[in-house]
Amino acid sequence: MNLRNKLFKILNAATLVAVATLYACSGEVKDPEEEDDKTTQAQKSTKPNNFNADSAYVYIQKQVDFGPRVPNSTSHINCGNWLSQMLNKWCDTVYVQTFVSKNYKGVSWNGKNVVGVINPNSPNRLLLCAHWDTRPEADQDPLNPKTPSDGANDGGSGVGVLLEIARQLHIQKPTMGIDIIFFDLEDGGSNDSEIERTWCLGSQYWSKNQHVVDYRAKNGILLDMVGAKDALFAREEMSVRFANDFLSRVWQTGASLGFGNHFINYNKSGITDDHVYVSYEGKVPTIDIIEYDSKTQTGFGAYWHTHKDNMSVIDKNTLNAVGKTVLQVVLNSDAELPIQ
Repeated sequence: MNLRNKLFKILNAATLVAVATLYACSGEVKDPEEEDDKTTQAQKSTKPNNFNADSAYVYIQKQVDFGPRVPNSTSHINCGNWLSQMLNKWCDTVYVQTFVSKNYKGVSWNGKNVVGVINPNSPNRLLLCAHWDTRPEADQDPLNPKTPSDGANDGGSGVGVLLEIARQLHIQKPTMGIDIIFFDLEDGGSNDSEIERTWCLGSQYWSKNQHVVDYRAKNGILLDMVGAKDALFAREEMSVRFANDFLSRVWQTGASLGFGNHFINYNKSGITDDHVYVSYEGKVPTIDIIEYDSKTQTGFGAYWHTHKDNMSVIDKNTLNAVGKTVLQVVLNSDAELPIQ
């Protein structure tokens, strides 16, 4: 993810804390209509939301145990095969897209997008996605910038949450269609903003070579760095442009479940991430749930692209907030479909 183009508007840390506190505070003056809407968001589905953060944590640990998922490495190959096996357990159909892309240094990388499809014949579809590769170099690490980190949060967390959601949907048996995509080759781009398309190679490939002909989904959700302790998720500018109403719905659902301290009512600048290509070229309006940290120059957590991105960063409370919110959005969307 491009360092220059993934810079957030930096908000004073004290101001951000005040915004988050105001948004989550139970003693604030509330708009009755807004509160009714939040209550509705939480109550649309009668199916239980049993997202299990412990399971998501185990799935992240498993990825880390393979080693850094750097393209062309044994760890990358083994983890990609494992992801296919896991989705095959819970999805009706699994597509594996293998492709070759050259990185910005001219090296050919073997990529693999893994797509799990639930209810392939349903015309009412929602796309859920995350990237699973690890950046080849922890280039923001002050001591050891030439070797890769574990990628526990940046890559591992989004995949872990979606694997648990896939498991829960296998139990719940929704009638709507769900497509879970693990994009490869997202995190190996150049920090030179003049060659922006060196990032998100897997989503670029999928957007031009979708797993089924004439693929359509009403909306999509991208998860990126969703596992750090006390993580804040602001409304990212490109997500607002692509699907503002849907983004608001997701944030309201999070607040209605008691996670307003994570899903804050603050707009931040846009970033280049997989959702940009999925929205523009794949034609699926997609939002990005991605951590925002005002205390760092980059807008990411201090662990970002360093060797601190290991399992010590991962917090089950954050995984629970994101996982329950996304699963509730799915369950609510399924409950809204007309009875056949």
